[in-house]
Amino acid sequence: MDKKAKIIATLGPAISSTSQLKKIIEHGVDAFRINFSHNTKNIKNIVNKIRNLEKSTKKRISIIGDLQGIKLRIGKIQSNQIQLKKNQKFIFDLKKKDGDKNRVRLPYSFIIKKVKKNNILLLDDGKYAFKIIKKNANSVTTKCLSQNCFLSSNKSVHISNINLPFNNLTSKDKKDIKFAKKIGCNWIALSYLQNAKLINQTRKIISKDMGIIAKIENKLALKNINEIIKATDAIMIARGDLAIDIGHSEVPKIQLGLIKKCNQLSKSVIVATQMLESMIENYTATRAEINDIATAIFQGADTVMLSAESAVGRYPLQAVKTMTKTIISTEKYKKEHIDDFKNKIDAKKDPVKSIVLSVKDLAYNPSVKAIIAFSNSGKTAKIVSAMRPRVKIITISPNINVSRQMSLLWGVESLNSRDANGWKDMMNISREIIRKDSSIKKNDFVVITAGLPFGNAGMTNMIRLYKVGT
Repeated sequence: MDKKAKIIATLGPAISSTSQLKKIIEHGVDAFRINFSHNTKNIKNIVNKIRNLEKSTKKRISIIGDLQGIKLRIGKIQSNQIQLKKNQKFIFDLKKKDGDKNRVRLPYSFIIKKVKKNNILLLDDGKYAFKIIKKNANSVTTKCLSQNCFLSSNKSVHISNINLPFNNLTSKDKKDIKFAKKIGCNWIALSYLQNAKLINQTRKIISKDMGIIAKIENKLALKNINEIIKATDAIMIARGDLAIDIGHSEVPKIQLGLIKKCNQLSKSVIVATQMLESMIENYTATRAEINDIATAIFQGADTVMLSAESAVGRYPLQAVKTMTKTIISTEKYKKEHIDDFKNKIDAKKDPVKSIVLSVKDLAYNPSVKAIIAFSNSGKTAKIVSAMRPRVKIITISPNINVSRQMSLLWGVESLNSRDANGWKDMMNISREIIRKDSSIKKNDFVVITAGLPFGNAGMTNMIRLYKVGT
C-alpha cells in the first residue's frame, strides 16, 4: 500500500475481534490508540491480538496509551441519560447523589466559586450550552440553550477563560502509565497539558524506548508551544477540545501553524478529532470530511486519526478505506507538484540535519529508489522522515519497541533486525533488505545512512550511495 501518511485507529468494541483488526491493518491502519478515559477492561487481550497480527501482516504496529489527564466532568445521572428542552432550568451543584431531570453534580467547588452570572457552560465536548442565571455558595442555576439536550453521566464540562492548573500527573495517569508499560505501549499521549512540566515528569517514568505525544487542546499549551515541541517527541492537534477553548474559527490557522512549526523542528504531528465523524452512523463520508483529511495531508501532517469512527462506529473498516483512499489520492498530487510542498527545515544550528538534508537531495535523483536508515534509538528515522524525501524510507532497529514506535512516522517502513557490528555487516544487512524488495532493481541506487560507531552512536554522521548489483 503506497501511502506515506499514517493512520491511527482508536480501539473499542467496533474493532475488538481478530478478523476486524486484521482487515483494518491490511487496509491502512498503522497504529492503535487506547483511550484511558474509557473502559479498558479487555484491552490487554486486544493488544495481544494486535501483536499476533504483526506476524501474519508482516507490519510493525504502534500502540498509543492516551491518558485521561484532568478534564472537568459532571457526575452520574439516574438511568444514565436525561432529556432537557430549550430554556429549561437546570442546576449544577455539589450534592453527591445521582442527577435527575432537575440537577446533576458538578464536583468542583472552586468552579462554582469562580463562575459568574451569564457565564456559559459547555457540556459533552461542546454539544450543549447552559447559561448561568443564578449562583449561590454550593450551586449554579442555568438555562439550557440547546434544543433537545440529551445529557449523559460523566460528560465533560468546559467554561471559557477558567484555567485548571495541571502540572502534575494524576494518580490515575500514573497507574495507566504503569499498565501501558506492562502491555507494551510504544507511545504515551498526554491530555490537557499546559507546558513542558508534564512531559518532563512522564519522561522519568516511561521506558526509554517509549515516545511521548503532547496533545494540544487549550490556550495555555499554545502559549507555551515552543517549550512543548522541544520537550516532546510528537504533537497531536486535538481539535475537539481546542475548538471549544479557542473558538472553532481559529482552529484551521492554528492547525497549519503547528504543522509547519513541527515540520521545521523535525517533530511528528498528528491531526485528530472528527475527521470522519459522519461515518460513525453513515456508510459514506461527506465531501467536507474528505477535504479535511486532504487538507491535513497537503499541510504536511505525519498522521491522521480516527476516534469514535473506529471505536464505536457502525462502519470502521469503511472509514479506514475512505481515509486511506483520500491519503493516496492527495499524496499523488503532492508528488506531481513536489516543488509546492518541499519541506523547509532550518539546519543552520544542527549539523546532523545538514547531513540528512544531503540524503534528501540525493533522494530526488530518479535513479535513487530508497533510503535505508539504521536507527537504534529512532532519532535518525525521525529526522529522515521529517525531511519528506521522495522515495521510500526503510528504517532498521534492533529494538522491536523502537521499530514499532517508528511505524507511526511519515513514509517509514519499519523493520526489526539485528544491529550491524561494522561497516561490512551494515552492507550485508542492506543487501538482504534490497533482495527482498521487488521495487528495487539492479543498477538502481539506494542511500544508506547511519550513525557511527555502530551500537552507541550519538548522531547520524554517515551516508553511502550504493548501486544495486555492485
